[in-house]
Amino acid sequence: MRVRIWKVATFAALFALVLGACTREETPPADQGDGQAEEAQPAASLLDEVLDRGTVRCGINNTVPGFGFESAEGTIEGFDIDHCVALAAALFGTDAPEEGTHYELIPIDADNRFSALRGGEYDVLIRNTTWTSSRDGTEGVQFTKVNFYDGQAMVVPSADASSIDDLDGASICVTAGTTTELNLADYFGEQGLDFEPLTLEDYDQIFQAFSAGRCDAVTGDRSALAGLAPTWSEEIGELTILEDVMSKEPLGPGVLEGDADWADVVFWVTNGLVLAEELGVTQGNVADEISDPSTPGVAALLGTPFAADEEVNVAHGLEIDDTFMQNAIAAVGNYGEIFDRHLGPGTDIGLERGLNALWTDGGLQYAVPFR
Repeated sequence: MRVRIWKVATFAALFALVLGACTREETPPADQGDGQAEEAQPAASLLDEVLDRGTVRCGINNTVPGFGFESAEGTIEGFDIDHCVALAAALFGTDAPEEGTHYELIPIDADNRFSALRGGEYDVLIRNTTWTSSRDGTEGVQFTKVNFYDGQAMVVPSADASSIDDLDGASICVTAGTTTELNLADYFGEQGLDFEPLTLEDYDQIFQAFSAGRCDAVTGDRSALAGLAPTWSEEIGELTILEDVMSKEPLGPGVLEGDADWADVVFWVTNGLVLAEELGVTQGNVADEISDPSTPGVAALLGTPFAADEEVNVAHGLEIDDTFMQNAIAAVGNYGEIFDRHLGPGTDIGLERGLNALWTDGGLQYAVPFR
């Protein structure tokens, strides 16, 4: 019996040794000199690194008007860019974050965006990216909150087609490494239509190919096509976005999986911009709301006491100041202001809120409460 027990104990010890050697996430315990080993410490959050660095790095798109587009002057602006600016303002306690000082914009193509995130080239991906199961699992990306509900569409020369049925046998330009490419194959297969895909790296290459007659149509997110079509219509001619909706495309910021502190901050800043619109807190009135919040909900959002109710919880439990949303809203405004500035009816893109209206207006944008 003693021999059997000794063998079992020896095997268990060897198994534990091998398991410890193969586990990368845990630091081996260090000997303190008295035979006692220090308890393994969890890996530091990226949040600590970002705060120490003083700059948040955002992986972005610079080829889609309205979301992230580089102007002739060399500045990159758009809906996604404002979400990066809001994050920088929240992290570093300033209502006027500066590019190069508080945040860095790193353009990345669709095909390499996930490997670049895993490789540490940036801290957060804010680049019209669709949340899917495989990206959440296989690619190791943790999506935080949907900040734009979209759908895949098709753009064609206005005289060539009135529906996707008219594109049987067509050559279609599509971005490589995207859900768009997969949806195209699925949708045409379901409709019994043939097509010839031409996959290219980004929308600039795609529309150049479209202009040169290398493809008959372009497919992509409807919002992206709404921004791009007007910029190419002079060169290609009048363009039409077909009414067919080919897929659901929930877009939102993503971070590397397994870092709860960092993911929480990205989520709550994004969520806070939507809640600010719900509560009527704007870039113009946030200073007044800070000094004298109009409701307990506003007080909780802004992390400031509410005079009429001392029990309002303004402690959010994140690893940044409880007043983080004050600076985010002061820097870029609330969700509705960001949308209207870059995508709304008053812009060249001219999108209605649609699914991206607040839930109180029949849309899908619904904020988790600050309490």
